[in-house]
Amino acid sequence: MLNASFTVDPSFRVGEVDPRLYGSFVEHMGRCVYTGIYEPGHPSADADGFRTDTADLVRELGVPIVRYPGGNFVSGYRWEDGIGPRDERPTRLDLAWRSIETNQVGVQEFAKWAAGVGVEPMMAVNLGTRGIDAARSLVEFCNLPGGTYWSDLRGGDPYGVKVWCLGNEMDGPWQIGHKTASEYARLAHETGKAMRLVDPTIELVACGSSHLSMPTFGEWERTVLTETYDVADYISMHAYYQQRGDDRDSFLAAAAGMDRFIDAVVSTADHVRAVGRHSKKMNISFDEWNVWYQSRFAGERNLTIEETPRLIEDVYSVTDAVVVGNLLISLLRHADRVKIACLAQLVNVIAPIMTEPGGPAWRQPSFHPIALTAKHGHGTVLRVEPTAPMYDTEEQGEQPLLDAVAVQGPSGVTIFAVNRSQTEPMAVDVDLRSLTSLTSATHTALSDDDPDAINTMDEPERVTTRRLDDPKLDGGRLQAVLPALSWNMIQVS
Repeated sequence: MLNASFTVDPSFRVGEVDPRLYGSFVEHMGRCVYTGIYEPGHPSADADGFRTDTADLVRELGVPIVRYPGGNFVSGYRWEDGIGPRDERPTRLDLAWRSIETNQVGVQEFAKWAAGVGVEPMMAVNLGTRGIDAARSLVEFCNLPGGTYWSDLRGGDPYGVKVWCLGNEMDGPWQIGHKTASEYARLAHETGKAMRLVDPTIELVACGSSHLSMPTFGEWERTVLTETYDVADYISMHAYYQQRGDDRDSFLAAAAGMDRFIDAVVSTADHVRAVGRHSKKMNISFDEWNVWYQSRFAGERNLTIEETPRLIEDVYSVTDAVVVGNLLISLLRHADRVKIACLAQLVNVIAPIMTEPGGPAWRQPSFHPIALTAKHGHGTVLRVEPTAPMYDTEEQGEQPLLDAVAVQGPSGVTIFAVNRSQTEPMAVDVDLRSLTSLTSATHTALSDDDPDAINTMDEPERVTTRRLDDPKLDGGRLQAVLPALSWNMIQVS
């Protein structure tokens, strides 16, 4: 058995967890909206056509904020197509995913769905094919109480959308309306300024790089933030991870790559702050992240134009779930700067929730670490520095077999930990002597004898979490055993 140790001390404070760290993402892509959250005629559909079985799982998942309507989709989207009487809405060709968009779900329907499941909407505006006028009109439609053309057209109470994305992945050549950093920065600045004139209370997210390996990474952030620092509240980050070939060791250490990416963006933002003599710190909206097997996706140009295609419906395994749980540990570790994060996506498309048209909805293995972290990972993040066996990876270099973080709440401490060893359990000794009021502990884990086990429509509970023997807690020291290749939650109260 492997052995590891670390100390949990309230002096090792990182920052407070913003609940929006546990957000998600609904894009008009594949079956995320249609037959995902919305399916009139489904046995569970409500009066508005939304699936209540999906809604129940969204509530269980615990996401507080959901980004909408894209994603690549937003860069060719006319939001006005999705309002008013449904039988008068145009059917459009979506070039981002080469799909037929019926516009039966738009801003009005999404806002009502979000309110029904108890999530905050996070809207993105089109800075690909459109710009200032469409964006400020959308803020007026969503947030102004009434007395103007767009707000009166909405009818009813305002939606109160607080967080707005100034476009999506505008650095990417694949993006409709792709721009250089300077072109995007000027447009984002002027668009944000106009949006704030409509509603001064909104928060704005400027586009960062689409991923770490973009050739413009770093310089893009510097250029964009230099222009938008006074108008933006966040710079965005996007990252997806996958196992490449047989290299599971590197995949299990993906969180180390996320750590480096966040640190690099923070460094760039702080450089711009220093040069510009700015007082505020620029925080991060990590508004797309997940495990995505992009090597299995043939690419947008190879798609056949159709309505509601089955796109990138990755089926996740125990191993994938452990990595997702570890990526959440990385986000928590940076809670001082990462204030918003959106798992992409919520339903069917690289998602923790799967549905079948006319059939059931079920949880993928990755659902469980997300739901439990979102439920119990609130309070003050405490940094831990494990002493653990190391192992070599091709992509991430030498990494520890144990990764962990602690969150201190009003009733105790919750430890989230991952054992990256594929073969050996790990005995962990935790020094809690600085927290003298803690007297009991419980241990929940996600692991399986088959690391490739999955959940399916016919076997939806094949992979789930299980309660292990309570850890030993004596004299301020906690001892627990983490199964091989496992995600773990230890609650000490």
